[in-house]
Amino acid sequence: MNTVEALPAPVVEGDRWPMLEPTPTGPASRIAAAATAKVVRAATRRLGISVSEDGRPADIVLNRPEEFYARLGRHGLIGLGEAYMTGAWDAPELGETLTVLCRDLEGLLPAWARRLHGVYERRRGHSDVNTPENAREHIGHHYDLSNEFFALFLDPTMSYSAGLFSSLPSAEDFADAQHRKIDRILDEAGVGEGSRVLEIGTGWGELALRAAARGARVTSVTLSVEQAALARRRIAAAGLEDLVNVDLRDYRAVDGTYDAVVSVEMIEAVGERFWPVYFEKIDEVLAPGGTAVIQAITMPHDQLMTTRTTETWITKYIFPGGILPSTEAITAVTEEHTGLRMRSRLSFGPHYAETLRRWDTALRDRAEEVRGLGFDETFLRMWHFYLEYSRAGFAAGYIDVQQLTFTRDAS
Repeated sequence: MNTVEALPAPVVEGDRWPMLEPTPTGPASRIAAAATAKVVRAATRRLGISVSEDGRPADIVLNRPEEFYARLGRHGLIGLGEAYMTGAWDAPELGETLTVLCRDLEGLLPAWARRLHGVYERRRGHSDVNTPENAREHIGHHYDLSNEFFALFLDPTMSYSAGLFSSLPSAEDFADAQHRKIDRILDEAGVGEGSRVLEIGTGWGELALRAAARGARVTSVTLSVEQAALARRRIAAAGLEDLVNVDLRDYRAVDGTYDAVVSVEMIEAVGERFWPVYFEKIDEVLAPGGTAVIQAITMPHDQLMTTRTTETWITKYIFPGGILPSTEAITAVTEEHTGLRMRSRLSFGPHYAETLRRWDTALRDRAEEVRGLGFDETFLRMWHFYLEYSRAGFAAGYIDVQQLTFTRDAS
């Protein structure tokens, strides 16, 4: 149970949030809102979720019911997130409520409503494609918010990916879980004294630091200016500049030969169109007998097929250009385009749910410091929704995180 204070309702500043459209109005929107209200009431009753429209305690409290139903009716799940950002609704335990909903996503809407999904679903535009030019902008949108912001809620290793806990539930030190995750990747990749390691996606440098501590020589590439700057400072402070080189470079521009290639939760930012390019590059630079280990957030293949061209709340506000692969898609791409073959995989989705719970608790606990960095209440509510929405996906088993180990086909 989280005990930090609920976030206050924001005053949405239009010039700071141009993507956050006004509440839909007009006859069509009113009809959609009325139909949505009936669907929501039926679904929440069936799921045992209490809904209040008069401020009484409930699992979902509708502060402005008309806006809530109008946004949800017009823009589906994007509208659900936007209505939370504006304060149109609240939930005392947001993650738990969203988890219940995630466990029955297919059954939330009646068949007639599912057939009308095209009314509110939006297609991804060309700017969402991760060309080299777009990719730098997309990465900067999220990771260059400021190192000070991320330091407020990440653990001391500055790891922004799933920890691997010794057991769940866990009171384990967060840094220990992050080191266990990193060390398993390095062990799987066979990283040791003298290994030549390529890291695609630097983060803030913790994996590179631990690889160098083993005596490996590391080339780490990133498109985030902020991350590169802090990673270099951390590497210098550890006295490992001779073993680690952090390059501000697109993975597509990498050259050289490496005994191990590692990449932690970066494939989600690659984009479906460039999955073959990503794995072809790994195949190209991997030395004979080398190993690649990818940590990836994955989704079921049928969900990938039905949502791959659709804009979501996450792609609109958090990770433009992002898309989660399925294990099947990764296997198909590597087998068709490369000599890489998946040799093993570790699934640990529940560990991500715990990771996200800790991040969200820490961020809300330090909300005043977030405000001090210049971020407003809408931003805080957006991040709370993002972290708890993601946690719900892992807790419900709707999405997963896996470490995937590849070697080159010997045939």
